[in-house]
Amino acid sequence: MRIMAVWCPDWPVVAALADEGLPTHLPAAVFSANIVCACNAAARAAGVRRGMRRRDAQSRCPELQVHGVNPDRDARAFEPVLAAVEEIRPGVAPLRPGLLALPAPARFHGGEATGAAILAERLVAHGVWDCRFGVADELFTAEQAARRAERQDCHVVAPGESAQFLRALPVDVVDDSDAGRDAVSLMKRLGLRTLGDLADLSATDVRDRFGAHVAWVHRVVGGAGAAPLATRTPPPELSCHVDFEPPLDNAETISFSVRQTADRFVAGLARQGLVCTEVLVEARCEGEAEPASSRVWLHPRWFSAADLVDRLHWQLQGAMNGPGRAGDVRAPVDRVRFEPVTVVPDAVHADGLWGGTDERVERGIARVQGMLGHEAVVRPVLQGGRAPRDRQALVPWGERPTGLRPTGPPWPGSIPPPAPARVLATPWAAEMVGPAGHAVDVDERGGVTSEPARFRPSPGDGWQPVGAWAGPWPVEELWWESRATGVPRRVARFQVVGVDGRAWLMTWDSGVWWTEAAYD
Repeated sequence: MRIMAVWCPDWPVVAALADEGLPTHLPAAVFSANIVCACNAAARAAGVRRGMRRRDAQSRCPELQVHGVNPDRDARAFEPVLAAVEEIRPGVAPLRPGLLALPAPARFHGGEATGAAILAERLVAHGVWDCRFGVADELFTAEQAARRAERQDCHVVAPGESAQFLRALPVDVVDDSDAGRDAVSLMKRLGLRTLGDLADLSATDVRDRFGAHVAWVHRVVGGAGAAPLATRTPPPELSCHVDFEPPLDNAETISFSVRQTADRFVAGLARQGLVCTEVLVEARCEGEAEPASSRVWLHPRWFSAADLVDRLHWQLQGAMNGPGRAGDVRAPVDRVRFEPVTVVPDAVHADGLWGGTDERVERGIARVQGMLGHEAVVRPVLQGGRAPRDRQALVPWGERPTGLRPTGPPWPGSIPPPAPARVLATPWAAEMVGPAGHAVDVDERGGVTSEPARFRPSPGDGWQPVGAWAGPWPVEELWWESRATGVPRRVARFQVVGVDGRAWLMTWDSGVWWTEAAYD
């Protein structure tokens, strides 16, 4: 069986731009931990490359659109591409967002190139302009052929010529992970430039020196190691709808009438071992082809039938009583539809042994989001950073946190545990003096000019003696910037306990004292 690979280049960037409604010609890049994960052609033309730091990328392309990595967003955007290909040729094997494989549609369409042209026409009709196709005897060769095809074109490797095609490729083709990048660097230092040079080595030497992934590529180039294509079964129809005859014009009546449909929706997901965490609720008015009211709802855990009815009720209340804006319901409703946007295995949201969030709290929060907007209710999430405020990130309730700084790597200059219990939204102006009454400063080597003797944590507090103190923990931030701009900062943090027993986290910032947080 011949294999066809369909590659949509720079898919994380394409999905990010589409999610924000931005044009695709803008230079854009997706970052993880301030490292470029993917960038589009416009950004590459300005000098941006994968693996580049954010500040270097923005210095080369100041107008660069910056997006955080979001695998869920990439997968959601790629699902219509999978569905469009399945309409022509079932048996699609999604490899990752932006790349899929399928048995080459040749016999029915009169040739492999003709089948690729039909698929390209279908994808362009769905808005995917940059799609490339490759056909070969096995999957790895088909993927490499697709990467060498022109836009909306197909590169066909003739039967039996996969090894010859692969031998001419550079060793950079295995650079698809951190381990792959290290292996590529090592191979280049050893003088291996092409996969043909790699294939001339013994299998034992390749496995021992470069690892399992390069050893598998070595077997493929030698004519072995081809993996079977793991095709997927087209997903079941999980959406549910109910039609009203005659149409209904009351939110309470409509909500009562959809209870059985909500039960059927949840039961259909349960039969597949799934639960829904993001759902699209649509209400269509009589005589209209498109929904009059459409909204995506999120849930911090998963939607039950009662949750779906509540969301529909709140949505209809706002749409029927609105000030006559576009999207408001101004006619009787003849159809309500529930469509799952994000589903996960039900085991992911099983209750822990310690219990979970009260359902009444979740319903109350969801109602506030329905009235004020999705971004109106947020929850704090811990991320990496030196200052206590830097370690806090606010994420909308019900969303998974993405693009956060990792907490694992060391953060030089960060304060030791325990963390302060109260972090001030706006630091207080403070003062710290030594025994002689002079202000305590921190020199360039991180030492204090005198031992702290008295302090006051805010202008409204009186002076009090220092009972105990620890520090400083100095940090020089943005030291690479020009000092003429005033951007670089020398900061030192102190833990200070007053004689009244209260403990504070105080910061010396370029000669000025601030109170940043309090310990309980």
